[in-house]
Amino acid sequence: MIGAIMGRLGAGLALGLLWLLHLLPLPLLAALGRGLGRVLYAVAHSRRSVARRNVQRCMPEWDEARQQALVREHFEYLGRSLLERGVLWWASPARLRRLIQIEGDVQLAERTEGRFMWVVPHFLALEVAGVATQLCQKRWVTAFYQQQSNPVFDHAIRRGRLRFNQGTVHTRHDNALKLLRDVRQGSAFLNLPDMDFGLKDAAFVDFFGIPAATLLAPARMARSMKMTVQPVVALMRPDGRGYVVKFLSAWADWPGVDDDLTATRRLNAWIEQEIQAQPAQYLWVHKRFKTRPQGQAPFYG
Repeated sequence: MIGAIMGRLGAGLALGLLWLLHLLPLPLLAALGRGLGRVLYAVAHSRRSVARRNVQRCMPEWDEARQQALVREHFEYLGRSLLERGVLWWASPARLRRLIQIEGDVQLAERTEGRFMWVVPHFLALEVAGVATQLCQKRWVTAFYQQQSNPVFDHAIRRGRLRFNQGTVHTRHDNALKLLRDVRQGSAFLNLPDMDFGLKDAAFVDFFGIPAATLLAPARMARSMKMTVQPVVALMRPDGRGYVVKFLSAWADWPGVDDDLTATRRLNAWIEQEIQAQPAQYLWVHKRFKTRPQGQAPFYG
């Protein structure tokens, strides 16, 4: 969505605006972001429809009023995530350390000699997790990212995510062997497992009881490369005064002896649990159920 907004404003103008805004105190910037989110809720009809559909199907036990309230709150967090991106890209390391509250063992990857994977779901503060892995521990980081059609904005994303010179990023169109080479050479893999990239290397795995095209690669990699797997959740503070990144205990039994499909269902179940704890901050505007099993009607109409 940020790419679409920049496309309308002009990438250079939008990036300049983000740079100016990052100089503001974060609570003020968060208030502006919430205001932007309310505007986006009113005008971004397609994304609002996607979010509503996702919430309706994933939270069927909620009444309509509660579902609509969740979508409105989600858009306020979405607006914050767009405007606060500049803080993550340009704020000083000292300011970022003040704003990011770390919970758990952030240095586990640094102490682990073997191959390592962070599993990070798509909460709206996802970018903060990437910053934390580079600011608060010394192991090299490798990850995939979604290449942008606008080259100016794409360059800004790459530069922002690599600003601490402690990692590499690869597009989904790159040869996966490049990322595997990084892991074999000692990089920790920052893995984002919960997006719909179609059925290549994926299978339909229940997510909130709905078949969702889900990559099997995390389970396959963890098993074949004997990786230590640590789940991570990044959240915005509701008061607009910073972020919390939770480095949870490593999974001692994942993927375990389960087949890849069963292990991936366990992964999805954990993500569901984390979403239930902070539902407004999950990326509901993503078409998570775009790919459908053969014969089923389109999920988003």
